[in-house]
Amino acid sequence: MKGPPVGEKTGSARVLVTDLDGTLLGGDGHDRRRLRDVLNRHPDITVVFATGRSLASVQALLRDDPLVPSPRWIIADVGASVIDAIRMVHLEDIQGKLRAGWPGAHRVRAALQQFPQLVYQEGVPQEGRCSFYLNPEGLSDDLKATVRALGCSWSYASGRYFDVLPARASKGRALRLLGRRLGWPRQAMLVAGDSLNDLSLFSQGTHAVVVANAQPALAAGVPPSKQVHHSALDGAAAVLEGMERLGWLVRRSVVVGYHRPPVRWLDGGWRPPSSPNGILPTLQAALTDERLDAVWAAAYIGEAPPPAEPMTAVDGLPLSLLPLHAERWAGYFHRVCKETLWPALMSQPGLIQDRPAHWADYEEVNAAFARHIGSLAAQGGTVWLHDYNLWLVPAVLRAQRPDLAIGLFHHTPFPQPDVFSRIPAAGQLLDSLACLDWAGFHTADCADNFRRLLAGTAGPTPRVGVHPLGIDRHAVADLARTRPQPRQGKDGSQLVLSVERLDYAKAPVHKIRALDALLAGSPRLRGRVRYRLVCPPPEAGIRAYDSTRSELESAINRINHRWGTHGWEPVDYIPRNLDFPEVVDHYLAADVFWVTSLADGMNLTAQEYITACHAINRPGVLILSRHAGVAQHLGTAALLTDPLRPQDLVDTLRAALAMTVHERAAHITRLESRLNTPPPAEWAHTVIAAIRGLPSQRCNWGWRG
Repeated sequence: MKGPPVGEKTGSARVLVTDLDGTLLGGDGHDRRRLRDVLNRHPDITVVFATGRSLASVQALLRDDPLVPSPRWIIADVGASVIDAIRMVHLEDIQGKLRAGWPGAHRVRAALQQFPQLVYQEGVPQEGRCSFYLNPEGLSDDLKATVRALGCSWSYASGRYFDVLPARASKGRALRLLGRRLGWPRQAMLVAGDSLNDLSLFSQGTHAVVVANAQPALAAGVPPSKQVHHSALDGAAAVLEGMERLGWLVRRSVVVGYHRPPVRWLDGGWRPPSSPNGILPTLQAALTDERLDAVWAAAYIGEAPPPAEPMTAVDGLPLSLLPLHAERWAGYFHRVCKETLWPALMSQPGLIQDRPAHWADYEEVNAAFARHIGSLAAQGGTVWLHDYNLWLVPAVLRAQRPDLAIGLFHHTPFPQPDVFSRIPAAGQLLDSLACLDWAGFHTADCADNFRRLLAGTAGPTPRVGVHPLGIDRHAVADLARTRPQPRQGKDGSQLVLSVERLDYAKAPVHKIRALDALLAGSPRLRGRVRYRLVCPPPEAGIRAYDSTRSELESAINRINHRWGTHGWEPVDYIPRNLDFPEVVDHYLAADVFWVTSLADGMNLTAQEYITACHAINRPGVLILSRHAGVAQHLGTAALLTDPLRPQDLVDTLRAALAMTVHERAAHITRLESRLNTPPPAEWAHTVIAAIRGLPSQRCNWGWRG
């Protein structure tokens, strides 16, 4: 078996298929413990047991032997059974193919009664097979012929165990069917075994390890291949060696922890974000710099990682996926993140919902992320976490890996201490945040909130940095210049635009009400102003915005019914995601861009609008909430508004619509001159350098009760 060259792209799926007795259970206790710990630290490695044992025997082993790692799948009964080890249920569709033509144990035993050398394994649970004890001299041609006449196959291992199997059953065929169902590439699998009933595993075209304590007949029978490594180590130590040779256990100098990967699996392939802006493409641009020696750790929701290699979709960015079940993700993200934590971040404490039944999901996902990140990080490495989704990771990771420098950047606002304290588990979260070496924010106000929150904690507090994230202005400008130029209406009609995800924090209903009041008080604007709201829905399963969606759609229906005429409606509602070029087309068509966030980390859409308009000398107006982070950087160059004051929304919109073309051209020029944030890749390098400052000792005082 030859390991991949340094820098070679490898897929995210990693599947260890191992026999138990003599292989996973082989070797001394130290090696077995090392293997267990390595697999616990690498949840991205899917573990499959391929054993002659029955399911009941494997369950007893898992219960009684603490050094046995937890499998994801079990191939049992020498390949006649396939089990989902999470739910402990048989995969009947696969087993149906493996056991086709099986005459049944009663018939097999009756036919083999003529062979006194066979001793049935009484008391040994068996499914889809008949197992006997047999000395080597008893393996006669007549016995083999009788088994064949039954339409069965046989397996003989370790000079003692004789198994009669369905003709189509073997460990290798079971693996092939399971791998095909789950989309595992052969090059993503490593098989390991020690006995002849493992031989079929070694004919699947995968990477393989023959352990040193294997039966000589297995070592001799394995087909010659560069992918097969004949180890000089026994059992568990040989399995570890095999994974190391494949580079599965490589450690990185920088590990980025974000709850989502920079690509998504869609229509049978990995799809990158269409926009060049935001945290996903920003980190992608920075981490593809090989000098950083970085890897991106993210969650993947599903039974198993998708079959294709995500690296090919993100220009060589190393990616390590942490598989999570949909149910766990729903409790973690849909319930706790969006219903408990998000309202606090948006300074809406009245909306905080206590979800004690799902807090364990949040804890478990954070603990899993911490283990996953710790398994990827080199000694003395740098860990860069992102956002509130991973607030409990610092404490767990600090306890496991005190050698690491741990930083966390908040892309969201950070609430004032009195609002943070309203979170049900505020004390536990605070203790974890105190374990950081560094915390970063877009604005000085958020950084100050964080400092004040941690001011009363024992021990040293994390270093704090303010690093506002900008956009890739060159990419946006270049794209804007390639798009069809908008037609200027000759009738004086104007388009007001918002591009925002559905979220009460974006105050979409506030805008509809303000527009309604404007049209009521300014009859001359009826038929001459249209508000276009591009508002894609949240991820399926999130209920936190259901009432906002209902209220928004009702408000849109009312205003369109009240003021709409033939050929004109005041609100054009687009409740779906658009490709970024389409978004730019809307930017270029808009006379006014309207941002009314109740709270916002930075707001990149405002920067995109300014950049797109300036690139083609398009006059425009930005109405910007005072509560958006970017308002602290653009200042009064924008038309600032307060969404918490309804009349201010109306007056500011009226003022924007009244500006002349020359005023709007000067307005966009002033705004563009304020966009002085560094390019996103440079921003990321700066943050990593800040985290890498001398780490201090954290959490020595323990968690508060």
